[in-house]
Amino acid sequence: MGLLRASQEVDFGITGYQEYTLFGHELYLTTTHISIIVVMLALIIFALVANRVIKKADPNKVPGTFLNIIEYIVEAIDNLTVANMGSKHGHKFSNYIGTLFMFILLSNLSGLFGLRPPTADYGTTLALALITFAMIHYNGFKYQKASHVTNLFKPLLLSPINIIGEIATPLSLSLRLFGNILSGTVLTGLIYGLLPKLLTLVWPGALHAYLDVFSGTIQAYVFCMLTMVFVSNTFEEE
Repeated sequence: MGLLRASQEVDFGITGYQEYTLFGHELYLTTTHISIIVVMLALIIFALVANRVIKKADPNKVPGTFLNIIEYIVEAIDNLTVANMGSKHGHKFSNYIGTLFMFILLSNLSGLFGLRPPTADYGTTLALALITFAMIHYNGFKYQKASHVTNLFKPLLLSPINIIGEIATPLSLSLRLFGNILSGTVLTGLIYGLLPKLLTLVWPGALHAYLDVFSGTIQAYVFCMLTMVFVSNTFEEE
């Protein structure tokens, strides 16, 4: 009865707020869209402020706290991409990996601010995985040429498994991120529904620390790591 009451009080689904028509189809502005807009605005504002701070920085003076944070983020992302993709290619992907990591991380952390995490919607994680999938094959054809396709048939007997493995890449990437974030969202919602209102102000803090902060950071890191590994595998036969 407690779980039933909690599930009735907490909405786990994606809610549509505004209906509109596009090309004859009825579409909705949903909680996912709102969360994505908020995340994007936060990242854009951060980028604009960071750009302004960097331009106004005096190289002869000690950098401030915010500039130090920016330098640390840039250096950490550069080191991460170079370590996993090599010094020759790593810097080329720093911008993408950095943007991807910050978007996923902020999306995962958005539950702390009362939003429904965009990554708890499979449409979001699948789109991110398809971008990675496109990058894998773009770089595969760029560096391996025809071998990128012929390698799938070596050995010929295992070609069906190789092809299935390629198709499964975006599915595994998207489902891993989606499943972990959605399960955390559902679990947190159930806890809030089961506890008395007074206790929800204190006890779930530890739950948020694990499900939103720790798990959310780990999932963002794993997604980016797998992206770098899959893309860097296409450099082998350059």
